[in-house]
Amino acid sequence: MLNLVICDDERALRNDLRKVLETELDLCGETFKIAEFDCGEALVRALNDSAFDIIFLDIEMKDLDGVATAREIRKKTSAPEIIFVTSYPDFVFQGYEVQALNYILKPYQREKIVSVLHTALERLGRDTEKYYLVESKGQRLRLPLNQTLYFSSDKRSVKAVTPEDQYTFYGKLSDLETELPDHFVRIHNRYLVNLKYVQSLQGNSVLIGEEELPVSRSCKQELAIAFAKYMLD
Repeated sequence: MLNLVICDDERALRNDLRKVLETELDLCGETFKIAEFDCGEALVRALNDSAFDIIFLDIEMKDLDGVATAREIRKKTSAPEIIFVTSYPDFVFQGYEVQALNYILKPYQREKIVSVLHTALERLGRDTEKYYLVESKGQRLRLPLNQTLYFSSDKRSVKAVTPEDQYTFYGKLSDLETELPDHFVRIHNRYLVNLKYVQSLQGNSVLIGEEELPVSRSCKQELAIAFAKYMLD
């Protein structure tokens, strides 16, 4: 179980951060729990009874601010990865004193949160294989994204294709497109492909394994750019 903390005196910002973390950790297949605190004092008290792995800590809080809270945390334990959250980059340099891993600027950018989260997971030695959770035939399944060739849609039904099997579930490609990693790219209104398995671009189609999938005119340029970038990374 991965135990995370969000400590921020603004409920709306706690909710925003929680949504990003929950989505990404679900993709990673992590079993996790996120605790929330609206002040540093409550977080420090909780350390007497709980152990946390990753702490997202707002700097600008009333009474005990984030830096002072981090000092109190370090008096008790060196274990958790501390990630500062702030609206003011000038505060960032204070993180060295308390061995903060990184910082996230407000307003939140999903890419930054995900990047910092994965750095923390790596430091903790956690497996970061990504999964996508779906309901298929009455069962809750974890699709290993690294093994998923592509997704196709037919109205409100989505099919995930892997080398060994196919899984059908209720959903929309547009939702998947916003939730999946960047190497899943839209090539058609009915197809979302994993660039890892694209063998070649062939005019108005792509070759994945032995399958040739259509590429729509509106997606052709974006696909070519994404594929070239993926090959260079």
